[in-house]
Amino acid sequence: MTALSILPPTSSTAPAGRRNMALLIQLRWLAVGGQLATIGIVSGPMGISLERGPLLGAILVLIAINLASTALLRRGRAVTNAELTAALLFDVAALGWQLHHSGGLANPFASLFLLQVVIGAILLTPRSSWAIVAAALVALAALRIDPTPLVLPPAYAADPMGLYLQGSFVCFLLIAVLLVAFVTRISRNLRESDAALAASRQRAAEEDHIVRMGLLASGAAHELGTPLSTLSVLIGDWKAAARLKDDRELQEDLSDMDAAVQRCKAIVSGILMSAGEARGEAPQLTTMRAAFGEIVAHARAARRPDTLEFHDRFGADVAIVSDPALRQVIGNVLDNAAEVSPDWTSFTASRDGEMLVIEIADRGPGFSDEMLEGFGQPYRSTKGRPGGGLGLFLLVNVLRKLGGGATVANRDEGGALVRIWLPVAALARPEGETQ
Repeated sequence: MTALSILPPTSSTAPAGRRNMALLIQLRWLAVGGQLATIGIVSGPMGISLERGPLLGAILVLIAINLASTALLRRGRAVTNAELTAALLFDVAALGWQLHHSGGLANPFASLFLLQVVIGAILLTPRSSWAIVAAALVALAALRIDPTPLVLPPAYAADPMGLYLQGSFVCFLLIAVLLVAFVTRISRNLRESDAALAASRQRAAEEDHIVRMGLLASGAAHELGTPLSTLSVLIGDWKAAARLKDDRELQEDLSDMDAAVQRCKAIVSGILMSAGEARGEAPQLTTMRAAFGEIVAHARAARRPDTLEFHDRFGADVAIVSDPALRQVIGNVLDNAAEVSPDWTSFTASRDGEMLVIEIADRGPGFSDEMLEGFGQPYRSTKGRPGGGLGLFLLVNVLRKLGGGATVANRDEGGALVRIWLPVAALARPEGETQ
């Protein structure tokens, strides 16, 4: 089955500052583990004497910074550039302190300052990035002031340059691996941010389009009100005319015409009410099952009643506030299905946990590849008429406002399937509200 979905907006993608802080926390834990391993190897198998107190103290500071940063993330608010800068400055200071107590500039791991500078250049604003550069230069200059020398055992004292070169190679390897891993993660974060920004712009454009459509619909509703009222009066006069009363066939036609006009007037009134122009109208308090029945009744009234199958699998009924916009867009989908499949359409309502699920199926030609690819975009229609393709566009945007979503697919047995879901809580009647 070929399908495409439009998902509701979520908050699963964290802001860039929070993602970057989380990445710094992960790198700092790696640094803590690497430093403990280095201290253990150097002072153990290599037999080089180290001042463990200051070195382990710096590691404890890094652990405390990580715990504080984790607590900051758990508060759920955005992480600012100043907080990221402060975290990196602490890292520079901790590295400088450790190098001061382990040989100063003679320690090959002094090149690790380069890692802090690159991270700052990627994550921070230009001014903050230069602050990290300045801090690294200050730390390097401070390392020249009375550092604690490394006392090498005889096995290494004979060739200190060889030991320095080995350490430089390990440092280069460490910087290369961490930079590749870090830049890869940052690139992914940037791609996610760009995708989220593009989605936000798309939603803003669609909402602006809907606003303009709403203004046009409201104006059209005003214009249609008068001629529809005139038609209703004329039909009533014709039905009451003495010379037409005995013509049963004509009376039936007039009744059908009157029903159609009344339905048009109800649609126009619904548009005006949705636009906020119907005063004194309270929200319609109803139940989920009654809302289903109303949607199905309207659809059956517009078509042959025996062509629409209704399957109620929702379970226990729920009190809701009826949403005219939702009712209208679902009705539009049913009308579209009946138009391409006049002999059979299906409407199924069910419940999946806290979600209402509605499936509308037909036996028509199904969706084209272009329709599947452009699902949810306006003016994508196979009907070939100007202004077509707005039904699914409106459906997607109404569902998005309610925290729901939709998928469209081609059924294996032929025809199309539109699947709608939205939280039951989005329609639930507020506590204490009565009909």
